[in-house]
Order: sequence, then structure tokens, then C-alpha cells
Amino acid sequence: MDINAAMKPRRHMIYVLCLIVSAMFADAAAAERRVALVVGISSYTNAPKLTNTANDSKAIATLFKSIGFDVVISRNDLGVVDLKRTVREFLITAENADVAVVYYAGHGIEIGGMNYLIPMDAKLSHDYDVDDEAVALDRIIWALQPVRRLRLILLDACRDNPFAAKLRSASRSPTRGGLAKLDEISADTLVAFAARAGSISYDGDGVNSPYAAALLRHLAEPGIDIRIALGRVRDEVIAMTGGRQEPFIYGSLGGATISLVPQLGTTNVAPVPPPPPVSSPALPKPAVANPTLPSAPPAVKAELPKPPLPAEPAPEITDPCIRDEARLARLRANPAPDEITSFQREVACKRLRSQVQRLFESVGSSTALPSGGNAAPQAAQKQQAQNESVRSEDTCTRDMARLLNLRAEPTLEAITKFERELGCERLRSQLRRLRESLGP
Repeated sequence: MDINAAMKPRRHMIYVLCLIVSAMFADAAAAERRVALVVGISSYTNAPKLTNTANDSKAIATLFKSIGFDVVISRNDLGVVDLKRTVREFLITAENADVAVVYYAGHGIEIGGMNYLIPMDAKLSHDYDVDDEAVALDRIIWALQPVRRLRLILLDACRDNPFAAKLRSASRSPTRGGLAKLDEISADTLVAFAARAGSISYDGDGVNSPYAAALLRHLAEPGIDIRIALGRVRDEVIAMTGGRQEPFIYGSLGGATISLVPQLGTTNVAPVPPPPPVSSPALPKPAVANPTLPSAPPAVKAELPKPPLPAEPAPEITDPCIRDEARLARLRANPAPDEITSFQREVACKRLRSQVQRLFESVGSSTALPSGGNAAPQAAQKQQAQNESVRSEDTCTRDMARLLNLRAEPTLEAITKFERELGCERLRSQLRRLRESLGP
């Protein structure tokens, strides 16, 4: 009994020390240093002005500040000297960071398989000017190498290349739009394109581009792994653009969850397990709910930290037009008269109301074959189609089937081609309404 009595204080001391070590690791995780560089180029001297890039960069910078980044460097409309100087400044800032994020909105160009970010004052009259008048993406990637946990580069720079037409090249050919895919990226680095390599991204009709709007919605979700967040950004951009723009990610991370905003009350460090109980034949087993955990005396229990409060949801950063654009894109792909009618009552974005009305007219009048009357259930529509079209080669029947298929995935090119080939004049007004539903 004397030995067991002597062992009790030792077990209690070990348990308390384990709690102290766990708290020290938690404090170290909470002290993670996060920095960001945000650049937006809008007022190009030798190219058309970009509409949304200034709004996008300001909104992204505000987002990083709101989620507690230690340093946020935000710059707009930089010339080549200032852009290179800013990258150099951020290199120094990121040397001792755990997480570093670079967001760029503006023109990007690919020449000879190399990607470049275009400053405000670039002229680019020849391919060899690009090294002097632009900033290579590799320079940005290289600047982030000292960062310890996550290096994230977000490029809303896949827009149509306005310099391709005037660039003279002796050896390297520029592309008309989009950036080149990345083959080799260092570990713990992700480079996210607003659009797949070789394709372009869009400014959109709202305050922000579709890509920036989706980033604002999903990047700041607490505890969400950055790969999951970027996957949700991809899905939303595809829905908002009707499949015309697909974001893409290059690079890889390890198996640990990495989020820009940690889940409240949790850490990425594995908890220190409590010491195993010391078995002794002279001591009875304590009656506890979980027999694998040791029993602590009341004094120790009173000092244990209280459970964390539940995490508050991340603030939703968006505007009505972004939300309504996504909903309109989904309805174009899968039109349902009842849902469109409900959307007409609920749409908050004024500039989209005419498009919703045109979509309703194109769907509402085509739920049955063009013989007039109200919409019928699907089975009745099929029966009506069979009664009206006895011959399998009936022109209106074929055109109606083609219109239904086109409505599921409408594109301006396909609608224009169908208008030229349309044989059933009764469908022409419906086809015109479908075109108008895509917007200007």
C-alpha cells in the first residue's frame, strides 16, 4: 500500500505535464505566420482596360485582412519596375512565413511554354521584350521557396491576350489566350489558374469576375482544406459560366489538412495522449465510462481547460448578381418552368431580369410542341408530339428535338448555326428567346 500511495502523485504529475505540453504545441500552431501579396492591373497603357481586376484585387486583399493575415501587401496598376520591386519586397516578407498567398488579376501571356504576368506599361512589340517588360511566373514561384507549409498562387490572368496580334517573333510563338500548363512545381506549392491551360477566363457581368467571386465565397471557410476549397471554387465557376470556364490547379501537398482559416478550437498538432494507468493488484479498477482512460482526481479535473465554443460560420462575401448568375446558369442547363417562375419572383439582380424572362418564354412555350395551348406533363407532351408528327421525318419534330437538346447546353455558336438550319418557322421565336436568355 505504501508503494501504491507513492505512485499516485507521480501519475498525477505526469498527466498534468502532458496537458502542459499539449497547450504549448497548441500555442505554437496558433502562432502560424500568414502573409499575402495581392496585385491587380486594370488601366493598361497599350491594351484595353480590364473592367473588374481592380475590384477583384481590393476584395481579395480585404478578405485576407479580415481573416487575420499578419501581412497583406496590396498593389494596383503597377509598371514593370514597380511590379518587380513589389515581388522582391514580398520575397523578404515571406522568408519566415508558414503560409504565403499571391493573388494576381490582370493580363497574362504564354510565350514558348513560359508564363508571364503583364504590367501596366508593357508594349511587347517583339518576343524578346517579354523578359524586360513582364514578370515571369517562375520568378513568383521562386520567391516563395522559403515558406514553410503552404505556397499558394492564384492567377486570374488567363484572359484573352491583346498583345498576340502585334507581337513579332523570330523563335517563340505567343498564344492568343490562356497560360501554359506547369510541369514541374516544388513541394508544398499550389498554382491555381482561373481557367484551364490554353483557355481564357471571363470578367463577367458582376462587380467581380466569376473566379474572384468564387474565391471570396470559399477561401475563408474555417477548417476547410485548401484543396477542397479550390475544388468548390472550380465547381461554382463552371456553373456560373455555363461550362465555358474551368479553373485548374497544378502542384501537390502532403496528407495533412491545410486551411487558410483554422477551425476554431482545433489545431493541426496531434494531441498528447494521457499516461497509461499503472496496474496493481492492491488497487481496485475505477468505475469510469471509458476504461481505457485514467481517472484523475477532482482537483486536476477542475483545472482542465473548458471545451471550445462552436465555430462561427465564415461570413459570406458575395453580391446578389453573383448568386443569381449561378442560379440562372443552372436553370439554363436544366430548365424547369416552375423553378424559372419562382426565380422570376426572387431575382434580385436587376440586369438579369430580362434574361430570366427570355429563358421563361423560351421554355414556357416549348414544353409542348408548337401547336399552342398550355404546358402539359411530360407524358402528355410525348403523346401530343406523336399525334402531331405521324411521319418520323417531320421537320418540326426533328427541330423540336434539337431545340430541347440545345437548351440543355446552350452556346451562342450552336444557336447561330441552328438558326441558319432551322426548317420549322414556328420554332424561330423560341430559338430567338433562348439566344436572348444568354445575355448580351
